Amino acid sequence: MPTGDKGKYTDKQKRQAHHIEASYEEAGVPKPEAEKRAWSTLNKIDGGGKKSGSGRGHVK
Repeated sequence: MPTGDKGKYTDKQKRQAHHIEASYEEAGVPKPEAEKRAWSTLNKIDGGGKKSGSGRGHVK
């Protein structure tokens, strides 16, 4: 996957990133920086793109 490719993200994750980006822009952050921060924040929240498999993230 090339750098910057958002193809592995779900529609919900893309919507969340857009809302996070809008919040940063409202706070006065320039658009390119807001976009970078939004995706970084999303990755921190849920660990990146789509994850498949039942029980993923379950710790025994």
